[in-house]
Amino acid sequence: MYKQIAANKRNTVLIMLGFVLVIAALGWLFAYVFDDYMITVWVVGVALTYAVIQYFCSASLAVAMTGAKQIQKRDNPRLYNTVENLAITSGLPMPKVYIIDDAAPNAFATGRDPNHAVVAATTGLLDIMDNKELTAVMAHEMSHVKNYDIRVSMITFGLVCIVGYIADLGVRMMFYANHADDDDNSPIGLIAVILVSLLAPLAASLAQLAVSREREYLADASAAHLTRYPEGMISALKKLDTHARPMKHQNPAAEALFINNPLKKGAINNLFSTHPPIEKRIERLEHGKTQF
Repeated sequence: MYKQIAANKRNTVLIMLGFVLVIAALGWLFAYVFDDYMITVWVVGVALTYAVIQYFCSASLAVAMTGAKQIQKRDNPRLYNTVENLAITSGLPMPKVYIIDDAAPNAFATGRDPNHAVVAATTGLLDIMDNKELTAVMAHEMSHVKNYDIRVSMITFGLVCIVGYIADLGVRMMFYANHADDDDNSPIGLIAVILVSLLAPLAASLAQLAVSREREYLADASAAHLTRYPEGMISALKKLDTHARPMKHQNPAAEALFINNPLKKGAINNLFSTHPPIEKRIERLEHGKTQF
C-alpha cells in the first residue's frame, strides 16, 4: 500500500512534466506557423500559471462539471454517516460529501490530498444500493483518497482540459489567419491545423490511460479490506454493471474520477477507458477473498 502511495506521488510529478512538455510543443508549433517565437513563451507561461491554479481548483471544477451539490448530515444522513464511519475506520480526515442528481449509478472522489478531499454519489447509486453495498462503494472512493489516486486523477483532469483549450485556440487562430490572407495558405499552415486537431484527443487519451486500471483494482481490494466484507464490493459491482447508463453531464476529462465509466458505451470509449471491465474486477475480488 505504501509503495502505491509513493508511486502515485512520483506519477504526479511525471504527469506535470509531461504536461509542460506537451504545452511547450504546442507553443512551439504555433510560434513556428505564425513566425513569432514569443508565442511559445506566452503559451508556456499561461500553462504554468494554469497548472498552479488548477492544482488548487480542479476539485471545485470537477464538482461543478458533474453538477454535484454539497450536503450536510441533515440532508442525507445515510450517505453522510456512511462516509463519516469510513473516515474514522480508515483514519482519514472527513471529506466533503456531495450528491449528484442523476439516475445513473456512480460515485467519485477528487481533491489534491486527504485533507482536501471530496467524495460524491449519484441519486441513482443511492436508490439501488443497500447499506452494505453503499458502504463498499464509498470505501472504494475513500481508498482512492488514502492511496493518493485523487491527486493523480486531478492532475490528469487538468491536463486534458488545458491541452484541449490551447489546441482549440490554435485552430481558431489558424482559421482566422488563413481567411485574413487567402493568398498565403501555405501547406505548413494546413499541416499545423491537422496536427493540432489530432493532438487534443490524443493527449486526452494518453492522459486517461496514465490513470492506470490497476488503481481501480487496488481501490476495489482496499475497499474489501477496509470493510472486511468483499461480498459487498462484489455485489455493488454487479449492480453497477446491470444498471449502468451514461450520466447526464458527461465529460471525457472527468471519466477517470468515477467508479464506473460515466460515458456512453461504444467501441472507442471502451478501448480507451481508464476502467477495467467490471467482470474482471469481480473476478479479482473473488480470487482474493481469502486475503481479506
